[in-house]
Amino acid sequence: MTFPASQIALIVNGKIEGDAAVAVTSFGKIEEAQTGQLSFLANPKYEEYLYTTKASIIIINNGFELKQPVKATLIRVADAYTAFALLLAKYQEIMEQQLSGIQQPSYIAKTALYGQNIFIGAFSYVGENVKIGNNSKIFPNSYIGDDVSIGDSCIIHPGVKIYRHCRLGNHVTIHAGTVIGSDGFGFAPQADGSFKKVPQIGNVVIEDNVEIGANTTIDRATIGSTLIRSGVKLDNLIQIAHNVEIGKSTVIAAQTGVSGSTKIGNGVMIGGQVGIVGHIQIGDGAKINAQSGVSKSLGPGKAVTGSPAYDYTAALRSQALSRKLPDLEKRIKELEALVKQLISEKV
Repeated sequence: MTFPASQIALIVNGKIEGDAAVAVTSFGKIEEAQTGQLSFLANPKYEEYLYTTKASIIIINNGFELKQPVKATLIRVADAYTAFALLLAKYQEIMEQQLSGIQQPSYIAKTALYGQNIFIGAFSYVGENVKIGNNSKIFPNSYIGDDVSIGDSCIIHPGVKIYRHCRLGNHVTIHAGTVIGSDGFGFAPQADGSFKKVPQIGNVVIEDNVEIGANTTIDRATIGSTLIRSGVKLDNLIQIAHNVEIGKSTVIAAQTGVSGSTKIGNGVMIGGQVGIVGHIQIGDGAKINAQSGVSKSLGPGKAVTGSPAYDYTAALRSQALSRKLPDLEKRIKELEALVKQLISEKV
């Protein structure tokens, strides 16, 4: 597909500097892009490539001042990174719209209902009473259990497993290998030292505009729902336990684990490899640094780091002081020597 600068500028609400008729067919990094590709400059560290790149079109910020002539056609926008992301999304949407129909072999229960312009890839299983909305795409080797509901314009990538009774809103993307609705980790200790499984009869509810990375697992609730609110973005390899609630527009990086019944607020940012214990609350807007261990509730806007996690600013002060310890030790030894000298002179 070919996209002229004039069309791209309309999509990103940008202003063209150069040839509005020049066209591109693909994307490229500014340091590697070739003729016929579109790139962007958002990070000043890459400015040098702006003057040497072979890209045909480059998106840059409105306030960026050129230090020398540029061969490429420029499209100026308020935020180059956001505009480039928008173009990538549009391109992906166009490509996915070309997928439609039901590939064989696949199994679709007679009681399943699906809307217009859907795609179901080969070797997929769609169970009883499943509902799939318009324009949704289910890629090969996916499993959609009984009574699952999937909204409009969802993308279920290869090998995803969605267990019975789970609910997905609109514009939900789930990447390959993810499991939605597996049993929560519930076992009751017995007098003889064994553990008796507690049945997990709830489900998982995922609201609109959520994206879940590859090989992430979200457990069904023991009773009720494990709840992922609208706009949440989860990275790869994350474990969300039973009855967890994650608030709107929260983002969580890879290898994080959230234990059962913890409630995470809106707009929370959680780094990679964070561990969060169960039955606590994380307030709106909190920030948890990578590899932190959170063992108690956090208030709104709180920023923490470390294991056990504590105040981020205090942690930085502690780190600064710890770096000064060798000098402090030297000064203490010098003072001790001076004190001994003064005492010996008095004697």
